[in-house]
Amino acid sequence: MRAGIKKTLAWLALGTAGAVAIRAIARQCRWIALKDRTVLITGGSRGLGLVLARAFGEAGARLALCARDPDELARAKADLAPSVSDVSTFTCDITERSQVDEMVREVLHKLGPVEILINNAGTIQVGPFEVTTLEDYEQALRTHFWGPLYTTLAVLPGMRLRGTGRIVNVSSVGGKISVPHLLPYSASKFALTGLSEGLRAELSKDGIYVTTVIPGLMRTGSPPHALFKGQHCAEYAWFSLSDSLPFLSISAEAAARRIITACEYGDPEVILSLPAQLAVRFHGLFPSLTPDLLALANELLPGPGGIGTQSAPGRESSSAVSPSWATVLSDQASVRNNEV
Repeated sequence: MRAGIKKTLAWLALGTAGAVAIRAIARQCRWIALKDRTVLITGGSRGLGLVLARAFGEAGARLALCARDPDELARAKADLAPSVSDVSTFTCDITERSQVDEMVREVLHKLGPVEILINNAGTIQVGPFEVTTLEDYEQALRTHFWGPLYTTLAVLPGMRLRGTGRIVNVSSVGGKISVPHLLPYSASKFALTGLSEGLRAELSKDGIYVTTVIPGLMRTGSPPHALFKGQHCAEYAWFSLSDSLPFLSISAEAAARRIITACEYGDPEVILSLPAQLAVRFHGLFPSLTPDLLALANELLPGPGGIGTQSAPGRESSSAVSPSWATVLSDQASVRNNEV
């Protein structure tokens, strides 16, 4: 009996080792060089998008950056100019399909076919459920679901024709675990995660590899642009503090390096930061416990009131708590990444 068990365990170990080896070889075979490839980055004018543009540019890629604000795009191009020679910018609202189609045609005409698409553009509203509106959910879904779908549909025919391509969708840990006071954001990021994982399964046969990026808290410098509702100063305080603490958050530069590696190897998913990895795994093991723990956390967050359903950007929601010495890392990132 014991001999049979030992034999079974040996075969299981051998099978597992073989599967790991095959996966490693397949990953190596998917590797691509980034030099001279055309990379389209949505939301590329500031924050993580700009940091990714710097990293892709240093690797020798041709950059196409799109965003809604032409002034932000001009500043991003000036930022990149000393180190990256091949940068083009395109003013585009990705929530409008006609603008997306026109933008992709312009990229094709100016730079050639899009070989790597980075769906990075995002928006975030912070506040309790009582002050969220239908418009908050609609806007979040337009930005995080419909926008990436529009850009994917625009570049997909060319990728299929060439039999190769990379699509990277920047979702969030909020797209794996629904976090209190971020419900429109989380709902839309869940939609993006589902879209991204499904696209991976359906497009791999065409040589197109889709990567889902799951960032946790990340020091991009974005809190001044986030929108806050209810007791907006208190909401901004906890949000910006969380976003700045070094042990809870990851720098945008470290995140960009991991995203680019995942893109090069066509990895299915990358979860950024140890806290995010632990949270996702804990939720996977204890899916019924996580919501109860989050309900306890919700008790510590500000209640409704303040400006109610109105929205105020972070830059208009300062207090004695934030900005302060405790938010210095995020504040420095704001300056560095064109967020102020």
